[in-house]
Amino acid sequence: MSATTKPLSMTQVLICGAAVVTLSMGIRHGFGLWLQPITQAQGWTRENFAFALAVQNLAWGVAGIFAGMLADRFGAFRVIVSGGVLYALGLVGMAHAPTPLAFALTAGVLVGVAQAGTTYAVIYGVIGRNVAADQRSNAMGIAAAAGSFGQFLMVPTEGFLIAAAGWQLALVMLGLAALLIVPLAWGLREPGFVGGAPPPRQQTVWQALCEALQYPSFQLLMLGYFVCGFQVVFIGVHMPSYLRDHGLTPQVASYSLALIGLFNVFGTYFAGLLGQTLAKRKILAFIYFTRAIAIGVFLLAPLTPWSVYLFSAVMGLLWLSTVPVTNAMVAQIFGIQHLSMLGGFVFFAHQIGSFLGVWLGGWLYDRTGSYDVVWGITIGLGALAGVLNLPIKESAIQRPTPSPAH
Repeated sequence: MSATTKPLSMTQVLICGAAVVTLSMGIRHGFGLWLQPITQAQGWTRENFAFALAVQNLAWGVAGIFAGMLADRFGAFRVIVSGGVLYALGLVGMAHAPTPLAFALTAGVLVGVAQAGTTYAVIYGVIGRNVAADQRSNAMGIAAAAGSFGQFLMVPTEGFLIAAAGWQLALVMLGLAALLIVPLAWGLREPGFVGGAPPPRQQTVWQALCEALQYPSFQLLMLGYFVCGFQVVFIGVHMPSYLRDHGLTPQVASYSLALIGLFNVFGTYFAGLLGQTLAKRKILAFIYFTRAIAIGVFLLAPLTPWSVYLFSAVMGLLWLSTVPVTNAMVAQIFGIQHLSMLGGFVFFAHQIGSFLGVWLGGWLYDRTGSYDVVWGITIGLGALAGVLNLPIKESAIQRPTPSPAH
């Protein structure tokens, strides 16, 4: 936006942005509940289902880069509307996919692209352009907390819909709910982008991208986010089946995912709040180290409903608390002109990790009969990510003053 254009109010941005993220993230967090109903009804393997969700995460990551570029140049409104429509089409397609390939195209490609346009990279770009720097990390924490509340709200709802209406009709109903994203996008129409006129820029997209990818701290941030994706998507998708395999009821699985969402409301909010005053690299290192410890203790302790609920509460505090801190650090280092695009690149690394976490979970389970190997990988990667975040330089990058680029 131009310097003379009045930004959207922080309240409006947070209400509409948080509602979009609540719907988008809330729906996706419940996908693990469909693993057993769909594979049993269709006669597919867990790897078939896991591969489709792995494709979803990879498509989300790839499309997120381009969604970010479009949102930075033309505003977020059109991107969010397109994402909402694709989300509805993808969910309905999931319900009627006759083969694993069709399921991968709908649950994978369509839903993944939809999530790219309706989640953090695009919404955080709006926040970055319209919220003052001294409130930015906190505002991003609030938006991330909304996504966590969506998980708390939607996962039990999805479990109820599956039980009451069957898995196919439940997906169609979620598709209708996803269309609510379209009117919410209207509240995120930024005045500086009305009419399709992009604001003036100090860097071209290519200059901003080359600068970031060659910067060691950006590379470390991407590696840490890769680990985040691996951990949370493996747990989110495979935890319900892991618990069922050990004799616990589907209700325990639903409650565990809901607890993760509930406690992540607090975790993401306070992570964003702490990011205003504490070194962000230390917050991220603490999150990754603590995740590794929590997973290790969970695997060593006797598996009971209460041990699951305790683990879910602890993981919930750490679940998406990396998101506001990571994106606020990108804005702090590189500025806000290309924030959605750079956030999309960092998130692409996250989604590569997500792809491997969800797919390896299914692949190794089908070959070993357990999730033990993947649980061990999540612990080792958590410790590695904690180490990688410590040397990151958070200060604004120093660059020569360029001539304006359009």
